[in-house]
Amino acid sequence: MRSKSRVLPVAGITSAQPQPHPIVHEDRRVAFVFDAPQATSVKVFVRGDATDISKEPIDLVKGENGQWAVTVGPVRPGFHYYNMVVDGASCVDGQAEVCWGWGRVMNALEVPDPDYGFYLPRDVPHGEVRLHYYHSAITGALRRAIVYTPPGYDQGRKRYPVLYLQHGAGESERGWTWHGKANFILDSLIADGKCAPMIMVNDQGYAAEGGMKAFGTEEQGSNVFPRVFVEELVPDVDAHYRTLADRDHRAVAGLSMGAGQAMQIGLTHLDMFAGIAAMSGGLRRFDAQTSYEGAFRDPAALNARLRLLWFGAGQEEGAAQRKAELEGTLGKLGVNYVWYDCIGAHDWNTWRKHLLDLAPRLFRD
Repeated sequence: MRSKSRVLPVAGITSAQPQPHPIVHEDRRVAFVFDAPQATSVKVFVRGDATDISKEPIDLVKGENGQWAVTVGPVRPGFHYYNMVVDGASCVDGQAEVCWGWGRVMNALEVPDPDYGFYLPRDVPHGEVRLHYYHSAITGALRRAIVYTPPGYDQGRKRYPVLYLQHGAGESERGWTWHGKANFILDSLIADGKCAPMIMVNDQGYAAEGGMKAFGTEEQGSNVFPRVFVEELVPDVDAHYRTLADRDHRAVAGLSMGAGQAMQIGLTHLDMFAGIAAMSGGLRRFDAQTSYEGAFRDPAALNARLRLLWFGAGQEEGAAQRKAELEGTLGKLGVNYVWYDCIGAHDWNTWRKHLLDLAPRLFRD
């Protein structure tokens, strides 16, 4: 990170002076630089509901050397997506970190947060993040999941509980590791003795019979994805990893679109999952008699079967309203659940905090 005393000049930057893209100053101002000598207009578009910058693309100024630059902020701490707009066309900065979000390739901006460093890597034992490929007979395609195994997994024969943790719409199975820093969060919680060592699985939340026809649509994901998840993913993980393959040691969770998937999968397969968590979502068009194949018709029986039913939301995404809705539905039914809210909007900065609260509540033997 650059010193706050350093100011990025609009002009005078040469190719002989390499710069990190973008530059984050100590006062949380962010300088964007982009090479486009032939362009007539360059803008930067920082995405999200909580950027504290602008809801519209911001103009960069062209310097004498053909480079464009602008300094904005201060920018809210945490993770942000952004992209460049060059002569009206959306593109990415090839000299900056790239990732997948908003249903497309984006650039990633991380502004250090002095108040929330729990997701940063510490000098503790680290787990392994693995790419796990499996063939789906339902979709007729090769699928990929991200699997985290806890510290010491390869050195022993112990079996572990499994958290299946899903991303949201427009994201991918990479999100919880690349953006959510879930592996570092679990590393620290395990090292501090605050949560049980566990395996974590992040699958791609889209599936269509005959293969993907359009990547990233919730409609396709809501159709055969639950079948792929239950009939193929879970058995494949149990076959290839040392899991505790019973419902008491298996939980399903997700954010936004993934929250709806977790609720649908978990509540209609209580023989497989004893823990269910919905981050920034769940309980849409809820009916106690018919939703989730009638799982809420007998609240006492549901309470007896579920070890944890967890809901969370950020205060800037309507947490108060969501909490009231839960109290007016599940609370009146007598369903046991945990509610957690935090400062944050509908973004990764909120979901990181959600995982920090959720993980220690799971698998308390």
